[in-house]
Amino acid sequence: MAEVSSYTLIHEPSSADQPSLQDLRFQLERGNDPVKVEAMKRILVIMLNGDPMPQLLMHVIRFVMPSKSKSLKKLLQFYWEICPKLNPDGKLKQEMILVCNAIRNDLQHPNEYIRGATLRFLGKLKEPELLEPLIPSVRACLEHRHAYVRKNAVFAIYSIFALSEHLIPDASDLVLGFLENESDTTCKRNAFVVLANIYPEGAVQYLQKCYDSITSMDELMQLAFIEFIRKDAVSNTANKGRYLRLVFDLLEVPSNTVVYEAATALTALTSNPVAIKAAAAKFIELSVKESDNNVKLIVLVRVDDLRKRNEGVLDDLVMEILRVLSSPDLDVRRKALDIALEMISSKNVHEVILLLKKELSKTIDGDNDKNVEYRQLLIHYIHQCAIKFAEVAAPVVDLLMDFISEFNNASAVDVISFVKEVVEKFPALRESIVSRLVASLGDVRSGKVYRGALWIIGEYCASEADVRASWKKIRTSIGEIPILASEQRLLEAVQDGTSEQEEEKVNGNSKPKPASSRKVLPDGTYATESALTSDSATNAKLEAVKAAAKPPLRQLILDGDYYLAATLSSTLTKLVLRYSKLSSDDKQKNLLRAEAMLIMISVLRVGQSNFAKAPIDEDSVDRIMACIKSLSDMDHTQLIDEVFLEDTHAAFHDMVVAEESKRADKDRLEKAKNAVQVDDSLGIRQLAKKSAVEGQDEFELDLSKATGNEIVTEDSSSKLNKVVQLTGFSDSVYAEAYVKVHQFDIVLDVLLVNQTTDTLQNLCVEFATLGDLKVVEKPTTQNLGPHAFHSVQATIKVSSTDTGVIFGNIVYDGSSSTETNIVILNDVHVDIMDYIHPGMVTETQFRTMWTEFEWENKVNINNAGKNQSLKEYLEGLVAYTNMSVLTPAASLKGECQFLSANMYAKSVFGEDALANLSIEKEASGHIVGHIRIRSKGQGLALSLGDRIAASQRAAARA
Repeated sequence: MAEVSSYTLIHEPSSADQPSLQDLRFQLERGNDPVKVEAMKRILVIMLNGDPMPQLLMHVIRFVMPSKSKSLKKLLQFYWEICPKLNPDGKLKQEMILVCNAIRNDLQHPNEYIRGATLRFLGKLKEPELLEPLIPSVRACLEHRHAYVRKNAVFAIYSIFALSEHLIPDASDLVLGFLENESDTTCKRNAFVVLANIYPEGAVQYLQKCYDSITSMDELMQLAFIEFIRKDAVSNTANKGRYLRLVFDLLEVPSNTVVYEAATALTALTSNPVAIKAAAAKFIELSVKESDNNVKLIVLVRVDDLRKRNEGVLDDLVMEILRVLSSPDLDVRRKALDIALEMISSKNVHEVILLLKKELSKTIDGDNDKNVEYRQLLIHYIHQCAIKFAEVAAPVVDLLMDFISEFNNASAVDVISFVKEVVEKFPALRESIVSRLVASLGDVRSGKVYRGALWIIGEYCASEADVRASWKKIRTSIGEIPILASEQRLLEAVQDGTSEQEEEKVNGNSKPKPASSRKVLPDGTYATESALTSDSATNAKLEAVKAAAKPPLRQLILDGDYYLAATLSSTLTKLVLRYSKLSSDDKQKNLLRAEAMLIMISVLRVGQSNFAKAPIDEDSVDRIMACIKSLSDMDHTQLIDEVFLEDTHAAFHDMVVAEESKRADKDRLEKAKNAVQVDDSLGIRQLAKKSAVEGQDEFELDLSKATGNEIVTEDSSSKLNKVVQLTGFSDSVYAEAYVKVHQFDIVLDVLLVNQTTDTLQNLCVEFATLGDLKVVEKPTTQNLGPHAFHSVQATIKVSSTDTGVIFGNIVYDGSSSTETNIVILNDVHVDIMDYIHPGMVTETQFRTMWTEFEWENKVNINNAGKNQSLKEYLEGLVAYTNMSVLTPAASLKGECQFLSANMYAKSVFGEDALANLSIEKEASGHIVGHIRIRSKGQGLALSLGDRIAASQRAAARA
């Protein structure tokens, strides 16, 4: 494919009031420099819009070229860049001789800025006949006194040589000689880059000549050497050893930029473990030293890539990576911990845990949002370490149990979840964990943490001594029972104390008020003062009783945490049943059973009284009554033991196994990415056939990705699906758009077809948007000939994941100057699914976000279409909304008439989308229920709801 020229573009937003040719000529002839500047700008815009305006060439040469204004000279260079320079027969126009002479004069101008700017302009000329007379002046600029001229002259030599080698046949010798005699660092760097491109052998000779002094050279020269080494080492393997030694030396220079490039080059040149470790160590050092968080993340990504490609090589650097935790940014800390977790082995896990313990203790001092989030992050990674390495499970549990009373609610819940998994996976630790947990019950103030602790105690108390110790601690945490009677006595004591104080006050200095004293109420009636004050006084005393200090478990129940009360009942039932199997003391067994039933009845009574902050709910009443009935019914002991002592434990065991399987699958996938099969073919570079991609090194591939030129194969049918018809076939202008969706913008490639026999003048496509969309690049105005085709592009910036609409019209001039024709375009709807991707979060994170997010969209589901199961409906919904199911697969096994699942997705803008699906299948086969969608912003919740509603309508039509 022929090389396409690149131009410097100047764009003027408004195309109205375009001047005539005569007006432009007059402005160039009679105007002063500012007028000529404006005229040249208008001319450039018109030419870029498709009209070459060859009639103005001589006017520009006569009236603009002689000007000494630097602004006009710059505009003039833009003009020479885009104006037609050749005749129809392909020969250079005669007028270009005058232009060539003017350019030569600028190359010999005493002002170094004009010389340098002119030399840079030469790189944009593609006509050898125009450049040939300028060669002597360009060569002379290599010896100019000013470095600005010399550095541009070197690149001018390169551009001319690249265009036509015969114009400067001795370019390599010229540049090599310039390089050896030059003293300015920028000029030397430019010269070496040119030499590396036009004469690599000469660049190798120069590099070998100054090999010993490279480490003391300027940063620009060192970067140029590194870039050359990366490219040359691929083909020139004989010098690879010297190149590696030089790159190793450059790792020790003071410039961070050079160190980063040298480390990157080192990993591209060799896969030797020593070199990989040296490069990774420098990357880690940069991530610690650099203050920019983006740089830290980029460097850590490099380290992670090295770890994946060289499994086990970097494990010794895990403590170095954890030095990055000194950074205050949470994303940087999370990335460092992610990498460190994958590099932990049995040799260094104890050191890692010790360091994480120190970091955890630092978060106790402050309770701001950053500390809380960092604390949860540390608990999560400590959890992962303990699960992977059994030898640290015991000290980790001890560590977290030490801090459990100091953590806030969310962190303490994470700790309890972690303890539940450890106590199931490591039976040897159960006795010590239960003992520590029982000892810490008095310090717990969170209902969620208490629930988790009670569940663990109920499941894993395996001996008589454990049951007695747990029972004693629970009784202490509840306080005096029955709860209602003790609270009533406290209220009476408060009332009696108040009466005594009033009596003392009466017997002292004050006189009692008559009990029959009357007061006029707002409605005009009379009331005694004692009747007015009795209710408020009683309420005040009741509030005083509620505010009195109480044991933690009692306080939580009185505060209305009846879920905890139900868990307490279940735990007491399990303890009684287990003690009944372990002990032969019938008296003690009956005593425990009676006391457990008394506690449960006491909770029910106080929940229905005024002493609790909220009345007890029906679900908790049913659960507690079921536990009471189980303890009172001695005829079905075996069935009750199976339900309370076996089934719940088996269900939790299945959950732990499912999580372990999920982690193992993830590790297996990571290893499979870098695994090499024994029967894989060996790649020998010298014998391999180089394709367009295989011939590029890692740097070139990274560059192509960054510039958006990555080779992507796309099916033709998928392209056709993205074509949107904008106008009808009977309209004067037919238009259709190919919608390209990038990460943060949408590009509309619009094809325009003139279906008339007339030329449509000043035709313009105008777009507008609804939603968080913004038109940032508008199509230019065009003249469209009879039955002609033309393509224009419009770029729309996307600010958030929201349902957006793009609409507009086509405007062109009519037969008279005052007539305007308009063609209305069809709307283009933005599909938010292009910006939503499945994601994964933990259950704790999901619940936390569900509580925090304020926007909710509830969509009712009534699927009266084809007969499908609930799981099939869930799978279809997940595929249609690009969400992932967080509910474990084990929980969705089997067929049932009800289904509830949590789903999650993340947008490219960092927005979180949560969803809870609750559906049931009726006897008729219809699926009914609802889905609740929550997000931080309104747009994402509404857009996902619209998407789900649209899927239902489509299913109904089908």
